[in-house]
Parts: sequence; structure tokens; C-alpha cells
Amino acid sequence: MDYFRTDWGAMTGHDWVGTILTVVIFFLMLGLYIIVLRPKNRDKFEQQKYIPLDDEEQKDSGEKNG
Repeated sequence: MDYFRTDWGAMTGHDWVGTILTVVIFFLMLGLYIIVLRPKNRDKFEQQKYIPLDDEEQKDSGEKNG
């Protein structure tokens, strides 16, 4: 059971920064998942799901290939 014990007094500054950063990123990702996967926000994100594949700007860019 000693394997799961943490010596809080021996932690360096880098250890604390890593621990706090990990916890903060976990809660940010959890909040993002809740926002994105909430059913009432579905229509808003459904309208934006093809934005990366939209090529309309390239057609009017002035390029004459082909």
C-alpha cells in the first residue's frame, strides 16, 4: 500500500506546477465536454461542423488552376 502514498513535503516546485496544471486541465476539459455534449447546444455545433471542409473561400481567391 506504500506504492500509492505521496510524500507532500518532498514535492519540488516543478512537481506542484505539474500537479496543479493537470488538475486545471482536467476541469477545463470536463467543462468543455459538458458544453459540447449538452443536447440543447446541439443545433449550434451542428451548424459549424463542416467549417474545416468548406472550400468556398478558395474558389474566389483568384487562383486559376485548371
